[in-house]
Parts: sequence; C-alpha cells; structure tokens
Amino acid sequence: MGKGKGAPEGFVCPITPGRMLIEAEGVPLEVAKEALRLGAQKLPVVTKFVVRRDYQE
Repeated sequence: MGKGKGAPEGFVCPITPGRMLIEAEGVPLEVAKEALRLGAQKLPVVTKFVVRRDYQE
C-alpha cells in the first residue's frame, strides 16, 4: 500500500491553436463580447472573438 504521489501542484489543460474555448448563447452580442474580453485578459494566450456566419439577433 502507499506509494502516494503527493499533493498536486497545479492543473494543466493543453490548448491547441484554432480550438474554441468558450461558446455563448442566449445573451446579447455586446454583453458576450465584453464578458469574453475581460476573461481573455486573464489567459496567457492570444484570443479572438468569432461570430457564426448564420448568427441572427
């Protein structure tokens, strides 16, 4: 028994280029843009906001 691995020091989630991180539905476009802009500031990667071609308000 035993052979413990110790306490975890952190978590990792590999993100590949071109992968969608967040999808928003049911909120106005301007609210979604502002919320995702604020969230993107906390990420250590470059992000961009993309709107579906068939999007209708």
